[in-house]
Amino acid sequence: MKKLAVAADHAGFELKEYLKKQLAETYHITDFGTYSSDSVDYPDFVHPAASSIENGENEFGILVCGSGQGVSITANKHQKIRCALCWMSELAELARQHNNANILALPARFIAKELALEIVKKFLTTDFEGGRHEKRVEKIAIC
Repeated sequence: MKKLAVAADHAGFELKEYLKKQLAETYHITDFGTYSSDSVDYPDFVHPAASSIENGENEFGILVCGSGQGVSITANKHQKIRCALCWMSELAELARQHNNANILALPARFIAKELALEIVKKFLTTDFEGGRHEKRVEKIAIC
């Protein structure tokens, strides 16, 4: 079973809960919060989720906020994270194939939950192509 880290802010809470329910039988999920729709600050949940991927506790992550931007920007501050903001399954597929993305960011206010699930499934079942993309991915980190 692949291990997933999930996190959301208040705007992404309902979508995060829906996705957890849909994925629970196939993936081992660690929920880093938030745990309600009360207003919160997304970095408080994104940093621990991203760190769990950096240190190998989880393989992939799914982050959700209203636009997907805040969680994506925050996650990408981590050197070993490649977070892709996706609003269609083709973007998720390319993010995995070409960029070896390890976290998916979703915009809860702009996509239906069924589309979000389709995007997540595509992200989690697409492999990195390597090859010509490998050298590009290796150039991303600045440390």
